[in-house]
Amino acid sequence: MNSIVIGASGGIGAAVAERLEAAGETVHRLSRRDNGLDYADEASIAAAAASLPFATIDRLIVATGILHEGAMKPERSMRELDPERLQRAFLVNAIGPALVLRHFAPLLSRNGRSVAAFLSARVGSIADNRLGGWYGYRASKAALNQLVRTAAIELGRTRPDAVLVALHPGTVDTAMSRPFQAGVAPGKLFTAAQSAERLLAVLDGLSPADSGGFFDWKGDSVPF
Repeated sequence: MNSIVIGASGGIGAAVAERLEAAGETVHRLSRRDNGLDYADEASIAAAAASLPFATIDRLIVATGILHEGAMKPERSMRELDPERLQRAFLVNAIGPALVLRHFAPLLSRNGRSVAAFLSARVGSIADNRLGGWYGYRASKAALNQLVRTAAIELGRTRPDAVLVALHPGTVDTAMSRPFQAGVAPGKLFTAAQSAERLLAVLDGLSPADSGGFFDWKGDSVPF
């Protein structure tokens, strides 16, 4: 199988790529750090898609996201809303993945099953929001979920065997979650390797009927 992992320099992305390679798949790793794929530069995304070492994709995993960066922190109240930080959250969590859909989804195989998965977050669920806060992260991940849902409908018209989904990986021990791990229940903080194993198992268990859905690391559907 030909697999693409975008965000392969991050904790989850690297672990997914390693697990796929160990299973004998041909994996092409992409990231801003290693290949110059930059969500702020659509030309870099188009160039990455045009220069793949294979003509069609069987599996596309997009393991990118931003919760905090430098002075950018999750908002605790409306008073902390800032247009530049909101733009940054939407660029990385929604706009960039949308451009990946534009340039990479047409390369998904038309013959047989293909899979595309985008890492989202349970806090992006509107129905499940009971605590508030984290405005930019919540809203940008909710936008990602809608983009995935909409693209799945379109993709199904030309690739009826394709599966396009959003995934919630749980809380994973990476740089993104490290400042917020204090309240994580015992047994609910996963290593990147554990997360990769569970997410790939979920993907293996999904069918085209599940395309457009939002699933957690257990394979349970998450409400939008």
